[in-house]
Amino acid sequence: MIRIAIDGPAGSGKSTISKIIARQTGYVYIDTGAMYRACTYIAILKNLSHQELIEQIKSLEMDFEWEEDCQRLKLHINGETMDVTEAIRTPEVSAKVSHIASIREVREILTKKQQKLASSKSVVMDGRDIGTVVIPDAEIKIFLTASVQERAKRRFDELKSIYPEISLRDVKNDIIKRDETDSTRNLAPLKKASDAVEIDTTDKSIEKVVDEIFDIIKSKY
Repeated sequence: MIRIAIDGPAGSGKSTISKIIARQTGYVYIDTGAMYRACTYIAILKNLSHQELIEQIKSLEMDFEWEEDCQRLKLHINGETMDVTEAIRTPEVSAKVSHIASIREVREILTKKQQKLASSKSVVMDGRDIGTVVIPDAEIKIFLTASVQERAKRRFDELKSIYPEISLRDVKNDIIKRDETDSTRNLAPLKKASDAVEIDTTDKSIEKVVDEIFDIIKSKY
């Protein structure tokens, strides 16, 4: 069993790279950021207080399923199944997810769910605290970075067709705010694990970054 932890700030390429690595290795891909986004979406949808949200996610089940080359996130709540793959990527969710992720009880519950997912199978798991908190004994640890401008452009390109009113300036400001919130919070802050390999993805193709990660994997196995 091999667990690959890929951490980094918003827009550094974690999800895109992790999906490709998982596909090529046959490992299960677990997008922990999507899990926090799902909790944020539920909080917004149901207008939940912090305590109500905590109680809700205790029984919340999340399934990652591949459908036609796309990984879907489905939530199971009180007998109801919801596909939230697109809904969790809205600007409203993006603006609030760091706040929800900073709630201690939310992180504790989701961390346990993530650890359970990684306890019995080979996984590629991405997030902000995977190599430091969730699976600190992961066999492979990668920390992806990129310039703020590059990360903002990537996120803007993802969102502009869905939200034509969004601007690159708005996306950049949101990323700067999220970087500050994620890296300065007291609970599981975004940071590079001491034994992680850092890769700056600025001006690098997806293929180049994937090749670098596979070189790291091959050097250890």
